[in-house]
Amino acid sequence: MSTIKIEGLSKSYRKVEVLKDIDLQIDTGLFGLLGPNGAGKTTLMKILSTILPWKDGQVTIYDFDLSKEGDKVRELLGYLPQHFHAPGQFTGREFMHYVASMKGLTDKKERTDQVERLLEEVNLQPQANKRVKSYSGGMKRRLGIAQALIGNPKLIILDEPTAGLDPSERIRFRNLITKLSKNYTIILSTHIISDIESSCEKVAVLNNGKVLFQGTTVALAEIALNFVWELSVPYTEYDDIEKKHAIISSRKEKDSVVFRLIASGSPDGRAITVQPTIEDGYMAVINGVIK
Repeated sequence: MSTIKIEGLSKSYRKVEVLKDIDLQIDTGLFGLLGPNGAGKTTLMKILSTILPWKDGQVTIYDFDLSKEGDKVRELLGYLPQHFHAPGQFTGREFMHYVASMKGLTDKKERTDQVERLLEEVNLQPQANKRVKSYSGGMKRRLGIAQALIGNPKLIILDEPTAGLDPSERIRFRNLITKLSKNYTIILSTHIISDIESSCEKVAVLNNGKVLFQGTTVALAEIALNFVWELSVPYTEYDDIEKKHAIISSRKEKDSVVFRLIASGSPDGRAITVQPTIEDGYMAVINGVIK
């Protein structure tokens, strides 16, 4: 049985429909929500986090009706918003104790154990006694991740969690949520495909407020089979190829450039088909190559 069931969910801002008849089922484990900026991901995350109301559709989370039992859902929830802010006058450790207290961890030893464990998990213990206002952007993001995990929430919603993290911290984060996903429901909303590729088994692609794909990451890659091409041309043809085709990537090789392209048929007599990746499947769906 799905831990989250979304049926016919729609949301509008001033007559502009930003979510359009969303149907999603999310189980225990790590679920990726992919989409470009402006796709509606943050709006959906805010609704699931009980921050935003909506008009049409039904959302059930762990058998609770979100429209009527939001207080019950909040008891299960850990949330990292896209734009996370913590009071600058607090130290990192003080802020974590504050959040833990707000989540009902009244036992001092239990609260301290959780705070110290999470500060270590996100590699913030060396800076835990410094004031948040002195933190770099990456450190603040790590603090945001830690506060979302305090209290052992059953549902963890992370909106663009790796924004501002350096490569080593991104790897640390991926390892942490992979470990947690064995027992919890984690929704990872991002436009960074490598975060999904390395961590998630299930994924949905959202664009212009609509779900364009829902399934496994393997299926997302396979959907682009026979639609991904590599084309090697002289560098002088770069601008011409860029104007005509949906380019996934390009790399320079001596005096040539090798393009990776999405197309329903051979884009050029010189192109060859290649094995698709999750990024290829995502780009095929977003560009409307796969109907």
